[in-house]
Order: sequence, then structure tokens, then C-alpha cells
Amino acid sequence: MFTEYIDFSQPTFYYIIAHILFNPLFWNTVARAEYRSHILTKLAGGNAYYGCYALAVTIFSIGITRDALYALALGNQPTLAALETPLVQGIAVALYAVGGILVLTSMYALGVTGTYLGDYFGILMDARVTGFPFNVCENPMYVGSTLNFLATALWHASPAGLLLTVIVYIVYLIALEFEGPFTSMIYAKKNEKKE
Repeated sequence: MFTEYIDFSQPTFYYIIAHILFNPLFWNTVARAEYRSHILTKLAGGNAYYGCYALAVTIFSIGITRDALYALALGNQPTLAALETPLVQGIAVALYAVGGILVLTSMYALGVTGTYLGDYFGILMDARVTGFPFNVCENPMYVGSTLNFLATALWHASPAGLLLTVIVYIVYLIALEFEGPFTSMIYAKKNEKKE
């Protein structure tokens, strides 16, 4: 039944799943290695900011690659006529706008080092960001990114895209289980040093 709506024989379907799984695994692994051994800071000549910027460029680049592969994978998948309506297209545009706003405003609020794991480099913010979009949801970057995946799936009328969006959502939830407590620990240590 599912094979009518999702073409599991398409290699791009599995490539994008691998990329979706790889990205947060990569940035969490590298960031923790940096926290424990300062490997990126050492490679950047002892400058934590340069190390963080290099990681930022890498994370941004693999994100672009993932998004391009997602579009390619959806292009190789069947569409569902029930999703090919002006209403669904309008919902897709609205979701993409909301997702984009959440991602871009959270990046603006956090800056480059706040967005790209600067805290693992010892580049800590003075206080937790609580303004928009963090007053709307706790993890606006992940929520916004998931909404963008969903919007793209709806725009392409792709059941495969909807399944991939669920995978993205689950992967982000798992990533947050590792990132949240670790980041809290980093800031708890910062506060202990102040006392």
C-alpha cells in the first residue's frame, strides 16, 4: 500500500535519510570533542572564535547540501493528488514563512556563535535569550526547520516528504535530549565559577 505513495526503490530516499541522521550526529560529536579537547580551537591556532566560525561554515554547508538532497529526493517520489490543491499550497507557503521567521530570528537573536555551538568553545552568552522567538517556543531553530521540511513536502504534494519530515522531527527530538542537558551543564559550570 505504501509503495503506491512512496517509492522505496529510489536511492535518493535513503541518501536523504542518511543525511538527516548524519547532520545532528556530526555537529554534536564535533562540538563535544571541542568541549573536551579543544580540537577545533587548536586547529584554528588557539582562537576559539575561528574554530567556532569554521564549524559554523561546515554546519551551514551540510545543511544546504541536505536541503538540496531533500528537494532532489522529493522530485523522484510520487505525488498525492489530494495534496495538489490551492489550499495545501497556501498552507505550505504559510508554514514556510513561519518556519523561516523562526529560524532567521533565532539566528539573529543568538548570533553566529550562539547559533553554532559557541558555548562548546567556551564562548558563552551573558544571559539566556528569552525574547522573540524564544518566547514563542523553546527551540525555534529546530521547530522552524521542521516546519520548512513540512512546507516543502506539502508544496511538492509528497507523501515521502511527509514521512521524511517525521524523521527530521524525531531526529531533532533526540538531538535535543543530548544538547539540552549538556548546554545546561556548561552554563551551570559558568555560574559556579562566578560564585
